[in-house]
Amino acid sequence: MKKVYHVDLGDRAYDIHIEPGCLDRIGRALREVVPDAGRCFVVTNETVAPLYLGKVTDSLERSGWSCFHCILPDGERFKTLDTWSGILDAMMDARLARNEPALALGGGVVGDMAGFAAACYRRGIPYVQIPTTLLAQVDSSVGGKTGVNHPQGKNMIGAFYQPRLVWIDPRVLATLDPREIRAGLAEVIKYGAIWDRGFFDWLDTVMPRALALDEDVVSQMILNACRYKAEIVMADETERGKRALLNLGHTFGHAIEALTGYRRYLHGEAVGLGMRMAARLSEQKGLAPAGCEDAVLHLLQAAGLPTKIPSFSFGDWMDAMAHDKKNIGTLVRFVLMRDIGHAFICEDVQPDEIRRLIESFRA
Repeated sequence: MKKVYHVDLGDRAYDIHIEPGCLDRIGRALREVVPDAGRCFVVTNETVAPLYLGKVTDSLERSGWSCFHCILPDGERFKTLDTWSGILDAMMDARLARNEPALALGGGVVGDMAGFAAACYRRGIPYVQIPTTLLAQVDSSVGGKTGVNHPQGKNMIGAFYQPRLVWIDPRVLATLDPREIRAGLAEVIKYGAIWDRGFFDWLDTVMPRALALDEDVVSQMILNACRYKAEIVMADETERGKRALLNLGHTFGHAIEALTGYRRYLHGEAVGLGMRMAARLSEQKGLAPAGCEDAVLHLLQAAGLPTKIPSFSFGDWMDAMAHDKKNIGTLVRFVLMRDIGHAFICEDVQPDEIRRLIESFRA
């Protein structure tokens, strides 16, 4: 059931390897992509370390690697410059050379921070993504976005820095909290909503099997999501245009995360809520046909995701969205929908339309 997708970015190209049970072969795989190094550095967190750090370290040592590691606290609220600086301190203590790779073993927070540290340490060392959450496997591990949050906005500090390899073992999802599985499914739904109505409809038919972690369904789902994202990244690596489509639901979703202190919702849950808001706004503006929001809502409910939009003041919404990275100056840019499978970037959303949208959910 091995599936491999090649991300063709010239001298920054890499493979996404998806295979149940592949985690204990990461040592050999790393040797193939970084053949001239003898030491490596694993970044993980306090939740993942007891589960998989030993297995990864054993695999690395069997292939002749000497390993160092850094264990971070777990949670979005620790995705800060202080935590990132701690990774750099540990890299300095290990005296990593410029050709010695870092491995990000964990979810999106670990991957983003380890990748950003790898981008900055000695002005760039190789790094590999080993995502252990569904959200990271289908989204954040692919594409080279790295960074940390700032109190005024999510992922506002970072760099585009591509991994050398993305190594995905769907079996690690068995130890994941079911809530994390559901949060990851929100990002999977997003790909169907922006790119492929057929995939969106397929998800509706297989959702019970996806929630049960059926290996065939999950592997195919991860491959499709990674392929859609990689195709967009290959066309627009540094988000000058088309790549912003991947942010469907994120302008509202990031605002929800910020307004709740990154404690109430998982990232995928907030994105799911943001997709519902984007679909309703698309309908209210006459851009999408009636039923677009209902289709998104149905699939979110099938995945067991929250669908009730939290209530904040209009001013709070606008202030939170003002810090979105897609904005140009003071112009708030949204990713909206013409229909399921057809998203676009919209720069014509007026404050009164946002006010009407917020009031419609309050009603």
